[in-house]
Amino acid sequence: MPTTNGPAPHTTTAAALLPLVGGAENVVSVAHCMTRLRLGLRDRAQVREDALRALPAVLGVVDDDTYQIVLGPGAVARVAGEFEALVAARPTTADELTVRGAQLKAAQRQRNATPLRLLLRRLANIFVPLIPALIGCGIIAGLNGLLVNLHLLPSLTPALTAIASGFMALIAVFVGYNTAQEFGGTPVLGGAVAAIVVYAGVAKVTAFGMTLSPGQGGVLGALAAALLATYVEKACRGRVPGTLDVLLTPAVTVLVAGLVTLYGLMYVAGEVSAAIGTAANWLLSTTGAFAGLVLGGLFLPLVMLGLHQALIPIHTTLIEQQGYTVLLPLLAMAGAGQVGAALAVYVRLRHDQSLRTTIRSALPAGLLGVGEPLIYGVSLPLGRPFVTACAGGAAGGAFVGFFSMLGDRVGSTAIGPSGWALFPLLSGNRSLALTAAIYAGGLLTGYLTGFAATWFFGFDGTVRDVCDSAVGQSTARGGNPTP
Repeated sequence: MPTTNGPAPHTTTAAALLPLVGGAENVVSVAHCMTRLRLGLRDRAQVREDALRALPAVLGVVDDDTYQIVLGPGAVARVAGEFEALVAARPTTADELTVRGAQLKAAQRQRNATPLRLLLRRLANIFVPLIPALIGCGIIAGLNGLLVNLHLLPSLTPALTAIASGFMALIAVFVGYNTAQEFGGTPVLGGAVAAIVVYAGVAKVTAFGMTLSPGQGGVLGALAAALLATYVEKACRGRVPGTLDVLLTPAVTVLVAGLVTLYGLMYVAGEVSAAIGTAANWLLSTTGAFAGLVLGGLFLPLVMLGLHQALIPIHTTLIEQQGYTVLLPLLAMAGAGQVGAALAVYVRLRHDQSLRTTIRSALPAGLLGVGEPLIYGVSLPLGRPFVTACAGGAAGGAFVGFFSMLGDRVGSTAIGPSGWALFPLLSGNRSLALTAAIYAGGLLTGYLTGFAATWFFGFDGTVRDVCDSAVGQSTARGGNPTP
């Protein structure tokens, strides 16, 4: 007798999520990033947050400018597609769409009132879509480097080099396309102007008495060129007659923005890019331990404030220049401190079975660099463990930074993953084995310091009250607390 398969897990998850956020009528927009399903909701009071957190697929929730449900890498993209299909299946009138759109825009304007936050979000919107390609190409580059060092498959390594390097050679075009799209221009015009930066023919152009080099200015030059193109295009749209718009606007946009890019932006952006690379190398070679301590210790608060997005262009610039970013392994130590702190809470608060269940479900994601479940479900609500987690991150960062002072740089060929997931992307100026050993030592230092700091300093009266309350509730329900 034939059997039928049940619905896919991501379909089941999407169907379970929808009623818990108020149904399709309450959903205004659906989007996702690397780990979170981001929902624009009409009325957040309709969200059944406790039931959401209880779903096995949900790693945590974040109430920010959008309502964010943490599902983890990979799963979020599949669930988002099914969720969006469920929401779209409900018929909607044009008037209702207009009202919902206006409500969303009003909510976004209110929450993004800070110009800095708005700028950082826009930067993230430009660079975050590039992360999957950076990860894929970075892993292939790491595999290729391993094969080259081991003198294996010499007939295959040139092909792997081409596959891994093709995207990075043209990343400026993708940055230009996304920039124009984000700032309201025609994406392909932004890409066309940004392509000038990487065109081999710029080697025949002289600016400021110097011959330009293909790729000079990198992603920063591409971003500036596409942004300029967007403003030129908008200016043309308002002045060119409609009958000539289709001809003149693209031509003027590419010409004006292209000339300014060649005779100004490429040179300036090149100097800025070079300064970023020089500063990063100097910082780690001279003050590596201190720099690692500061970066590893402050990264979790930066994530909480959304300011970590400002680092994305810096990471991308370093990867484009040097083949890897030396900053990401230092910042990844914050996740190690977070894991160590969570383990200490798990051991100390053994009576709080609900909290221990949360930690057990969130730890695997935390080990792989997805820190939101532990941050929002454990350390931040408890208070002090969040601070001691930062101490663990600082210690791990100082460990990795110390070796940078000795000349052993540890870098990542892509941005996005951290924790154990960063091992396939590691690179540096020494052997892969030494690079991996230093990074592993940093993780271990972060785990141990985060655990010890939380064990001795992470529990004040407030945390004990939380624990006692949980034990009391368990006893009231007839439960027997563990002695």
